Amino acid sequence: MDGFAFAAESLVAGAIGRRDPARVRRAAVLCSVWGLAVSVLLALAFAVAGPAMIMLMAKNAPVQNLALELLPWMVAAPLLGCAAWMLDGIFIGATRGRDMRNMMMVSFAVFVVAALVLTAAFDNQGLWAALLISFVARGLTLAWKYPELERSVGAAV
Repeated sequence: MDGFAFAAESLVAGAIGRRDPARVRRAAVLCSVWGLAVSVLLALAFAVAGPAMIMLMAKNAPVQNLALELLPWMVAAPLLGCAAWMLDGIFIGATRGRDMRNMMMVSFAVFVVAALVLTAAFDNQGLWAALLISFVARGLTLAWKYPELERSVGAAV
């Protein structure tokens, strides 16, 4: 996943250097489509091979059982985190650190509330849910800021 986020950083930075909003969008979309494809493949790999990998890596039965119980969260993680990770790369390439910081503060607040509520009710499962909710919040908040990023490139022309 990081490879596509790194590619987005480089391609978006180059497009911004050329002051070309169409290239920014093309880089963002192309890298994100590939990132999503790999996320789907990773989720499928975790779903299919996860139990065997757990049995191979952990030899203690209680550890195996807990890992198997938590495996669905691992399957969901690449799918729910993809937008956040790709948009991180896009915003880094655009040198939009302020936006990243501000949206991370919102996402962190969402995480804290979710973690407090969900871990009290569901223990470790709730913590996993809170983590994935924070991924979604990060993706949504950065997606909300993305049109402004694109407009700023067009305005700089």
